[in-house]
Amino acid sequence: MQLMPITDSMFLLMESREHPMHVGGLQLFKKPPGAGEDYVETIYRDLLEKSDVRRLFRKRPMNPVNSLGQALWTEDTELDLAYHVRRSAIPSPGRVRELLELTSRWHGTLLDRHRPLWETHFVEGLSEDRFAIYTKVHHALLDGVSALRQMQSSLSDDPDAQDCPAPWELRVRRQKSERGSPLSLLQQAQRTIGDLAGFAPAAVKALNEAMREGSVPLPMQAPRTMFNVSIGGARRFAAQSWPIERFRRIGRATGRTVNDVVLATCSGALRDYLIEHRALPDAPLTAMVPVSLRGRDTGGEDGGNAVGAILCNLATDEADPAKRLGRVSQSMRDGKALYAGLSPIQIMLLSALNVAPLGFAPIPGVADHTRPAFNLVISNVPGPRRRMYFNGAKLEGIYPASICLDGQALNITLTSNHDKLDFGIVGSRDCVPHLQRLLTHLDTALAELEAAADAR
Repeated sequence: MQLMPITDSMFLLMESREHPMHVGGLQLFKKPPGAGEDYVETIYRDLLEKSDVRRLFRKRPMNPVNSLGQALWTEDTELDLAYHVRRSAIPSPGRVRELLELTSRWHGTLLDRHRPLWETHFVEGLSEDRFAIYTKVHHALLDGVSALRQMQSSLSDDPDAQDCPAPWELRVRRQKSERGSPLSLLQQAQRTIGDLAGFAPAAVKALNEAMREGSVPLPMQAPRTMFNVSIGGARRFAAQSWPIERFRRIGRATGRTVNDVVLATCSGALRDYLIEHRALPDAPLTAMVPVSLRGRDTGGEDGGNAVGAILCNLATDEADPAKRLGRVSQSMRDGKALYAGLSPIQIMLLSALNVAPLGFAPIPGVADHTRPAFNLVISNVPGPRRRMYFNGAKLEGIYPASICLDGQALNITLTSNHDKLDFGIVGSRDCVPHLQRLLTHLDTALAELEAAADAR
């Protein structure tokens, strides 16, 4: 039995049929040359033999039906691996369209709280000698960054490697000598107490600076849009990749970061989508942009959540793409400046003030009759820097699938993948019509930023 941090248990407490609280990812692979018809089946059967499962993937709520049980983890000592790892196929003609429809249905269903909170689906039947793996993990178990790292841990940069481990497979980890020592625990406790004691003045200082700096949005100041309504449990999922060099070239020409360019591209796409539906508000949209507080060398074996949040002015009221990029970039700089000098714990606590209004969203009428804390989440998760393979199969895409809530019917998450940026868009099936149109608008917005950069 293990006590859950409040950052983990709140994801269980917030979950309902309308609000599945898991994060997911769709990996698309190209089979190696000469792979037989039984290639995927052989991999699937081999992975089921890897029954020595890491503790992280054995954790489940102690009692799924009461609040106390949702504050304690227990370990499943008789894990049914065949339940968690499944094999499926899509119908002919095996296009990505059919794959995304299947992923949409999976992403809208709840995980079984009587079992460890994860599933992996092998998907066959794709055209062009491809297959896919869709994985979903409850946010109480892993945040998006650590979930992606768990999936990456099964990949190799060697196209000839045939011994790739399963993400859930137990592996030997190098332990730090001071880990768990009384002195180390005492030092951690002292740091935590100091962080908590310094939080109040840090929060007041940040709030004063936010009010003084006009480009830093405040919670509950975003305009109401078609995305900020009560939602049902069904989801739609859309995905596409773009070369990362296109974003880098715009950044070099304009002196902006790649993430600034990504946010401005999303801003342009949202503006065009809302204009298409005659629903663009006069005030600019606000995005919540998660910021990982994990180092790149953090393995994430213990799971949990370590994420901060910046509110970004998307400048969707600005028609000029170059000016829009400048305003987005300034807003992100000012938002990051609020966290300067703060510890990770203080950043998490201050970020909680930005997202706290979401806790009231499940109350009937709140999402439909109050201003949203922000309009949507746009998250950029770092992915593999090299070309990766899984038992000889080339990884063609990693498409993240995240969470929608009452008042937050749309989520855009992307990850870097060697020389591409892979976008995954999740929307409420009832509230975000023609979700795939956002992909077209993303392509248009990126082209407009390229033209504006070239004109400088």
